[in-house]
Amino acid sequence: MLATHEELDHGMQGAMRGAERYCALSRALKPIDEMIRFVVGPDNETVPDVKRKLPGRGLWITASRSALEEAAKRNVFARGFKRAVRVPGDLADMTENLLARAALDALAIAGKAGAVVSGFSKVEAAIAADDLAALIHACDAAADGKRKLDAMLDRQGTHKSRDLPIIDAFTGAQLDLALNRPNVVHAALLAGPVSETFLARAMRLHRFRTGFAGDEAQTNAPDKGVRGTET
Repeated sequence: MLATHEELDHGMQGAMRGAERYCALSRALKPIDEMIRFVVGPDNETVPDVKRKLPGRGLWITASRSALEEAAKRNVFARGFKRAVRVPGDLADMTENLLARAALDALAIAGKAGAVVSGFSKVEAAIAADDLAALIHACDAAADGKRKLDAMLDRQGTHKSRDLPIIDAFTGAQLDLALNRPNVVHAALLAGPVSETFLARAMRLHRFRTGFAGDEAQTNAPDKGVRGTET
């Protein structure tokens, strides 16, 4: 079902009725997974609703830092909400932090479900078993360890291994906290529903940071995000 050509949805229920919404900045119709919803908080301040659960009518912006910064610059929120609203100067940073937290929350759930293994030898074994949903590196991990595991993945030679996402969007400290384990440098995300939730949120964060998604990520943003194809 397509959204009607209006900038605001009709609240929490209306936010999910259509698979697509219009971006209040570009007026382009896009899938909601490529967008971020914003609402007006009790203090009349624009609030990012990254989980699409906050009450009130929502306004949608393409999920990229550049689009959000341009929307704030062009006063899109006041026009879209049809009222004077405050836009925090750090709205883009706030949104990125919330997207990262949502992804790490999903990783924590995957870890508790037994869908994440960490440690170099355990990750090697998971790659050999070919039961991965993604390979995870801490963004501050040593390059040598990343190269060895990436090369092992390449040697698998299957279509699945070639298309496997490689995620390096988080620091070791962030991974430690999410997985409740010390010194997480490399991890393997095993296939399953909880893993799919993490991957979707990690891709959304990557898209916000870089403006790229899918196989564009592999060639355009190898240092901080998700490499490989979107699933």
